[in-house]
Amino acid sequence: MKEHFTREMDHLKDMVNQLANEAEYALEKVVQAVASLDCDAARMVIDGDYAIDCREIKIEEECLKILALYQPVASDLRTVITLLKVNNEIERVGDFAVNIARRVLHMAPLGEDINERFDFSEMADRARKMLRSALQSMNDSDTLMAFETIRRDSEVDDMNRANIRKAEELIARNPNMGSYYIDCVGISRVLERTADIATNICEDVIYLETGKIVRHSHDI
Repeated sequence: MKEHFTREMDHLKDMVNQLANEAEYALEKVVQAVASLDCDAARMVIDGDYAIDCREIKIEEECLKILALYQPVASDLRTVITLLKVNNEIERVGDFAVNIARRVLHMAPLGEDINERFDFSEMADRARKMLRSALQSMNDSDTLMAFETIRRDSEVDDMNRANIRKAEELIARNPNMGSYYIDCVGISRVLERTADIATNICEDVIYLETGKIVRHSHDI
């Protein structure tokens, strides 16, 4: 029975990692679409969200099946619960990519009229690296990596605050471009929330490995 459970868990982890790869890819592509206001790329991200949603549902079904079939306890139970939570967090990243894609479609008609565009490449790169580190900490059972990833969240928070201040200044100078800069604030907030997702996953990893709940803690 233990051998079957281990095999099922390995398969479940592979499914979660594949979902993470797809969500991260969608986020990468949509940030590129923001830079070029590429509507075709934005629509591809929107269309691809259905596959991410279906995969998330399948993983949830697998988790519930394992819980019912094997009735795991202790660390095995924490592992299934963690994967179930991480699955939901990753699906939200896919939703965030769709949110940005819809903003691209809204921004695109302004085109050449935009005097000063936002560059989200560095912020998005930091958020994606946090997400990647969070998943790696789960795969490697590495709580030190999880703690370090959590500490990096403040960097993305600072970038989000800077983007909001910049948008306010640009709206004051270019009120006719207000809708573009408001969408930029929305994109910045979505990227900041992506870093929060990575933080949540790391907190789940710490719970998985230590049994300690650090969510909402100020001591990490």
